[in-house]
Amino acid sequence: MAWFKRSKDNISPDTQKKDIPDGTWIKCPECNEMMFKTVWEANYYLCTKCSHHFRIGSEEYFKILLDADSFRETEKKLRSVDPLNFEDTKPYKNRIADTIKSTELYDAVRTGTGKINSIDVVIACMDFGFIGGSMGSVVGEKISRAVDRAIKSKFPLIIISSSGGARMMEGAISLMQLAKTSSKLAKLSEEKVPYISILTNPTTGGSTASFSMLGDLNIAEPKALIAFAGPRVVKQATGKDLPPGFQRAEFLLEHGFIDFIVNRKDMKDKLTQVLKLILN
Repeated sequence: MAWFKRSKDNISPDTQKKDIPDGTWIKCPECNEMMFKTVWEANYYLCTKCSHHFRIGSEEYFKILLDADSFRETEKKLRSVDPLNFEDTKPYKNRIADTIKSTELYDAVRTGTGKINSIDVVIACMDFGFIGGSMGSVVGEKISRAVDRAIKSKFPLIIISSSGGARMMEGAISLMQLAKTSSKLAKLSEEKVPYISILTNPTTGGSTASFSMLGDLNIAEPKALIAFAGPRVVKQATGKDLPPGFQRAEFLLEHGFIDFIVNRKDMKDKLTQVLKLILN
């Protein structure tokens, strides 16, 4: 029997496994597709296989919807106080400070002006990453000031919602923002200034009960959860099983609660089309 011996190792012992940096890959929670982060970002933060719309923040939405370098932020450093000296697992004032540090945001909404394909707009976008996109006094105040700015400039108003509801740490002050923003939008309507509401996943609670559903046009992203109370709470209250897809954008469109469902890739073009029709 012949014996053979390799003249050298097939794989050099000096060859080391290349480390893949953290955050290089993104996994889709719907279909488990693995994507390079750069590919995912270039695809508007959508799954390349099933088009699942990942939750994103205001910075990403402004880049997607607004013309380059056109965004001018307003009331950037407006921040909540602690009128009730509220404390749950930590004091509310500490929670605010910690969230500002971790997110580099000052509250759950950013407002300003910008251009969508050269059309001037006043825009507000919520950030779910800031205490669940909860609506407190600052959210109500910043949206109210955005409405005032739209009335003064006659620029269309666009609000992108992503919210878990009213902020319990501010109690009744938080609930007052529902009436505050709704009354401001009624004035905007009287002034014949267009308002487009964009509903993302999730849009729930006080936001849904006020400004989020008061648009001249209400546009949702695919499969967005849009509700006042979540499915579990509704089932507990009614004692009944809910219809399939209940509270998702497709169900709401079928029942007349929203006007369009628009893929995030197409949102800027759809807004441009709608704004031109309205303004003309």
